[in-house]
Amino acid sequence: MSKYWSDAIQRLTPYVPGEQPKESGITKLNTNENPYPPSPKAAAVITEFDTDRLRLYSDPDCSKLKDALAGHFKVGRENVFVGNGSDEVLAHTFAAFFRNDLPLLMPEFTYSFYPVYCDLFDIQSKQVALGEEFALNLEDYSESNGGIIFANPNAPTSRAVGLGDIEALLQRNTESVVVVDEAYVDFGAESAVDLTHKYPNLLVIQTFSKSRSLAGMRVGYAIGHEDLITGLEMVKNSFNSYPLDMLAIESAVAAVEDIEYFNETTQQIIDTREWTVERMAELGFISLPSKTNFLFSRHRFLEAAELMGYLRSKKILVRYFSKPGIDNYLRITIGTPEEMKLLVDTLEGHPDIFKMDVS
Repeated sequence: MSKYWSDAIQRLTPYVPGEQPKESGITKLNTNENPYPPSPKAAAVITEFDTDRLRLYSDPDCSKLKDALAGHFKVGRENVFVGNGSDEVLAHTFAAFFRNDLPLLMPEFTYSFYPVYCDLFDIQSKQVALGEEFALNLEDYSESNGGIIFANPNAPTSRAVGLGDIEALLQRNTESVVVVDEAYVDFGAESAVDLTHKYPNLLVIQTFSKSRSLAGMRVGYAIGHEDLITGLEMVKNSFNSYPLDMLAIESAVAAVEDIEYFNETTQQIIDTREWTVERMAELGFISLPSKTNFLFSRHRFLEAAELMGYLRSKKILVRYFSKPGIDNYLRITIGTPEEMKLLVDTLEGHPDIFKMDVS
């Protein structure tokens, strides 16, 4: 620690992102990146971009992208906020809505950036236990609160909750903001965006990093009532008036408009996910019902930490969390069919793997 750090910074435990290896020949299944390239239309925007324009500032309002998202989701432009990745959108959300006298409610196991933001912004929080097999039970979010946030589908557990349960929560919880983080929603879950027309305290946050293959561009957005969006704009304009660069804005617009490519690649990932679940089950793995582009899996007999190390020795990266309660699970990103076959073949070569008889 430095003597120059403020007391608040000295107390922080920062978020730790997944490993980004520097060596070649690694199969990366640890950070939930899309295995397919961005939309060809987005790629064309980037390769054909007039770089002379980069001497100018980008549009601080990101109007073109807001219009594209508003059209796609059938909401008003005033209902859309965009930021430098969904992590920045989440940070502005915590600052705008959750700094009050009551605790923010969140699942016990969820995106580990949430408690980091609570520490950063000095927000009270309370973790709510998940149900059997890590199911998210929204009826448990009944106490007085300064806000509610959950990922749907949840990360790292991969499970989703239905719109009926979300709407029932919104009908009960009317005095604080409810945030649904839908980073993985396009891989089989139902989006709550349509509910923003009915419930002014609902904010839905999504990203271009997963289903639209633009993790390197850092584009995220939120959809909600105009009052919530105005609050986010106030925080943004007090922090960074130009959150997105020109390439990010224009490539994101092209990605939104390329519906055919989006549908094709997300379905490929879903199909590969289901194949992987079946093959891993034959090797003794139990995977939670996933609606994401990853699996949350444990082996019946082998420890997750040992399996992670074994795969690492074979140049395959998966994510392991040492937190008690989930420390016997691996989070495995769904890659291409070839990458997932390599994973299964490598696991099959483990000297102590147990093949289940599924006949």
